[in-house]
Amino acid sequence: AELGKPQPTESGEGVEVLEVFMYSCPHCFHLEPTIDKWLAKAPENVDFRRMPAVFGPKVEPHARAFYAAEMMGVEDKLHMPLFRALHEQKKHIFDEDALVAFAEGQGIDGAEFRKTYNSFYVNMKVRRAQEMVKRYGVDGVPAVIVNGKYRTSPSQTGSRGKMVEVIDHLVGVESGQASAEEAAPA
Repeated sequence: AELGKPQPTESGEGVEVLEVFMYSCPHCFHLEPTIDKWLAKAPENVDFRRMPAVFGPKVEPHARAFYAAEMMGVEDKLHMPLFRALHEQKKHIFDEDALVAFAEGQGIDGAEFRKTYNSFYVNMKVRRAQEMVKRYGVDGVPAVIVNGKYRTSPSQTGSRGKMVEVIDHLVGVESGQASAEEAAPA
Protein backbone atom coordinates (compact mmCIF):
# COMPACT_ATOMS: atom_id res chain seq x y z
CA ALA A 1 0.00 0.00 0.00
CA GLU A 2 1.26 3.45 -0.78
CA LEU A 3 1.29 5.71 2.27
CA GLY A 4 -0.89 8.79 1.90
CA LYS A 5 1.90 10.92 3.29
CA PRO A 6 5.51 9.82 2.70
CA GLN A 7 7.60 9.81 5.87
CA PRO A 8 11.21 10.99 6.14
CA THR A 9 13.77 8.19 6.14
CA GLU A 10 16.99 7.95 8.12
CA SER A 11 19.04 6.43 5.34
CA GLY A 12 20.36 9.40 3.40
CA GLU A 13 21.31 8.34 -0.13
CA GLY A 14 20.14 4.74 -0.19
CA VAL A 15 16.68 3.20 -0.36
CA GLU A 16 15.53 2.54 3.18
CA VAL A 17 13.88 -0.81 3.86
CA LEU A 18 12.49 -0.84 7.37
CA GLU A 19 11.26 -4.01 9.05
CA VAL A 20 8.65 -3.29 11.71
CA PHE A 21 8.46 -6.18 14.16
CA MET A 22 7.72 -7.28 17.72
CA TYR A 23 9.71 -9.91 19.58
CA SER A 24 6.49 -11.43 20.94
CA CYS A 25 5.07 -11.98 17.42
CA PRO A 26 5.55 -15.50 16.00
CA HIS A 27 5.05 -14.28 12.41
CA CYS A 28 7.92 -11.82 12.91
CA PHE A 29 10.13 -14.63 14.21
CA HIS A 30 9.31 -16.77 11.17
CA LEU A 31 10.02 -13.88 8.80
CA GLU A 32 13.64 -13.46 9.98
CA PRO A 33 15.17 -16.26 7.83
CA THR A 34 13.42 -14.80 4.75
CA ILE A 35 14.77 -11.33 5.58
CA ASP A 36 18.29 -12.73 6.12
CA LYS A 37 18.19 -14.54 2.78
CA TRP A 38 16.95 -11.38 1.07
CA LEU A 39 19.60 -9.22 2.74
CA ALA A 40 22.35 -11.51 1.45
CA LYS A 41 21.43 -10.54 -2.13
CA ALA A 42 19.77 -7.13 -1.63
CA PRO A 43 20.93 -4.33 -3.93
CA GLU A 44 23.85 -2.31 -2.59
CA ASN A 45 21.81 0.87 -2.36
CA VAL A 46 19.46 -0.72 0.19
CA ASP A 47 19.78 0.60 3.71
CA PHE A 48 18.08 -2.02 5.90
CA ARG A 49 16.89 -1.13 9.38
CA ARG A 50 14.63 -2.65 11.99
CA MET A 51 12.13 -0.88 14.19
CA PRO A 52 10.20 -2.49 17.02
CA ALA A 53 6.48 -1.75 16.87
CA VAL A 54 5.45 -0.08 20.10
CA PHE A 55 1.69 -0.51 20.26
CA GLY A 56 1.52 -0.06 24.01
CA PRO A 57 3.30 -0.35 27.35
CA LYS A 58 3.29 -4.17 27.30
CA VAL A 59 5.76 -4.39 24.40
CA GLU A 60 7.86 -1.42 25.44
CA PRO A 61 10.46 -3.47 27.39
CA HIS A 62 11.31 -5.46 24.24
CA ALA A 63 11.64 -2.25 22.22
CA ARG A 64 13.94 -0.82 24.92
CA ALA A 65 16.05 -3.98 24.83
CA PHE A 66 16.34 -3.76 21.04
CA TYR A 67 17.50 -0.13 21.13
CA ALA A 68 19.84 -0.74 24.08
CA ALA A 69 21.51 -3.59 22.17
CA GLU A 70 21.67 -1.46 19.03
CA MET A 71 23.28 1.43 20.88
CA MET A 72 25.80 -0.92 22.50
CA GLY A 73 26.58 -2.52 19.12
CA VAL A 74 25.50 -5.98 20.29
CA GLU A 75 22.31 -6.51 18.24
CA ASP A 76 23.67 -9.80 16.92
CA LYS A 77 24.00 -11.10 20.48
CA LEU A 78 20.43 -10.16 21.37
CA HIS A 79 18.16 -10.09 18.31
CA MET A 80 17.79 -13.71 17.17
CA PRO A 81 18.65 -15.20 20.59
CA LEU A 82 15.75 -13.26 22.14
CA PHE A 83 13.39 -14.34 19.35
CA ARG A 84 14.46 -17.98 19.85
CA ALA A 85 14.17 -17.82 23.64
CA LEU A 86 10.61 -16.49 23.39
CA HIS A 87 9.32 -18.72 20.58
CA GLU A 88 11.35 -21.94 20.67
CA GLN A 89 12.18 -22.16 24.37
CA LYS A 90 8.93 -20.45 25.47
CA LYS A 91 10.80 -18.36 28.03
CA HIS A 92 9.04 -15.51 29.81
CA ILE A 93 11.31 -12.54 29.20
CA PHE A 94 8.99 -9.58 29.36
CA ASP A 95 10.34 -7.07 31.88
CA GLU A 96 13.51 -5.13 32.54
CA ASP A 97 15.06 -7.56 35.04
CA ALA A 98 14.37 -10.58 32.84
CA LEU A 99 15.82 -8.75 29.82
CA VAL A 100 18.95 -7.70 31.73
CA ALA A 101 19.44 -11.28 32.93
CA PHE A 102 18.92 -12.55 29.38
CA ALA A 103 21.42 -10.04 28.00
CA GLU A 104 23.99 -11.16 30.59
CA GLY A 105 23.38 -14.75 29.53
CA GLN A 106 24.34 -13.68 26.00
CA GLY A 107 27.65 -12.25 27.20
CA ILE A 108 26.44 -8.63 27.30
CA ASP A 109 27.52 -6.46 30.24
CA GLY A 110 24.37 -6.40 32.42
CA ALA A 111 25.06 -3.13 34.25
CA GLU A 112 25.86 -1.34 31.01
CA PHE A 113 22.80 -2.87 29.35
CA ARG A 114 20.49 -1.72 32.19
CA LYS A 115 21.97 1.78 32.09
CA THR A 116 21.48 1.98 28.31
CA TYR A 117 17.99 0.41 28.56
CA ASN A 118 16.97 3.32 30.83
CA SER A 119 18.90 6.00 28.94
CA PHE A 120 17.58 9.18 27.36
CA TYR A 121 18.64 7.82 23.94
CA VAL A 122 16.52 4.69 24.34
CA ASN A 123 13.56 6.70 25.70
CA MET A 124 13.78 8.87 22.60
CA LYS A 125 14.00 5.90 20.20
CA VAL A 126 11.02 4.16 21.85
CA ARG A 127 8.91 7.33 21.66
CA ARG A 128 9.88 7.75 18.02
CA ALA A 129 8.98 4.12 17.24
CA GLN A 130 5.59 4.67 18.88
CA GLU A 131 5.03 7.74 16.74
CA MET A 132 6.29 6.13 13.51
CA VAL A 133 4.03 3.07 13.88
CA LYS A 134 1.09 5.49 13.73
CA ARG A 135 2.56 7.52 10.88
CA TYR A 136 3.26 4.40 8.81
CA GLY A 137 -0.28 3.18 9.49
CA VAL A 138 1.05 -0.12 10.81
CA ASP A 139 -1.75 -2.02 12.53
CA GLY A 140 -0.12 -5.43 12.48
CA VAL A 141 3.36 -6.93 12.33
CA PRO A 142 5.52 -7.91 10.61
CA ALA A 143 5.39 -5.04 8.15
CA VAL A 144 8.01 -3.57 5.87
CA ILE A 145 8.20 0.09 4.92
CA VAL A 146 10.08 0.92 1.74
CA ASN A 147 11.68 4.37 1.64
CA GLY A 148 9.03 5.87 3.90
CA LYS A 149 6.51 5.62 1.05
CA TYR A 150 5.18 2.07 0.81
CA ARG A 151 3.98 -0.46 3.35
CA THR A 152 3.87 -4.16 2.63
CA SER A 153 3.63 -7.37 4.64
CA PRO A 154 3.27 -11.13 4.18
CA SER A 155 -0.44 -10.82 5.02
CA GLN A 156 -0.89 -8.10 2.36
CA THR A 157 0.94 -10.04 -0.36
CA GLY A 158 -0.20 -13.54 0.64
CA SER A 159 3.22 -14.98 1.49
CA ARG A 160 6.71 -14.15 2.71
CA GLY A 161 8.20 -14.92 -0.71
CA LYS A 162 5.70 -12.70 -2.48
CA MET A 163 6.45 -9.89 -0.03
CA VAL A 164 10.16 -10.09 -0.93
CA GLU A 165 9.22 -9.74 -4.62
CA VAL A 166 7.19 -6.63 -3.78
CA ILE A 167 10.09 -5.19 -1.74
CA ASP A 168 12.50 -5.82 -4.64
CA HIS A 169 10.10 -4.14 -7.05
CA LEU A 170 9.61 -1.10 -4.80
CA VAL A 171 13.36 -0.78 -4.26
CA GLY A 172 13.63 -0.74 -8.08
CA VAL A 173 10.94 1.94 -8.28
CA GLU A 174 12.69 4.06 -5.65
CA SER A 175 16.05 3.55 -7.39
CA GLY A 176 14.51 4.82 -10.62
CA GLN A 177 14.78 1.45 -12.34
CA ALA A 178 11.06 0.74 -12.66
CA SER A 179 7.88 2.75 -12.63
CA ALA A 180 5.39 2.63 -9.78
CA GLU A 181 2.55 2.13 -12.28
CA GLU A 182 3.85 -1.36 -13.01
CA ALA A 183 3.86 -2.22 -9.31
CA ALA A 184 2.05 -5.39 -8.46
CA PRO A 185 -1.03 -4.49 -6.45
CA ALA A 186 0.11 -4.38 -2.84
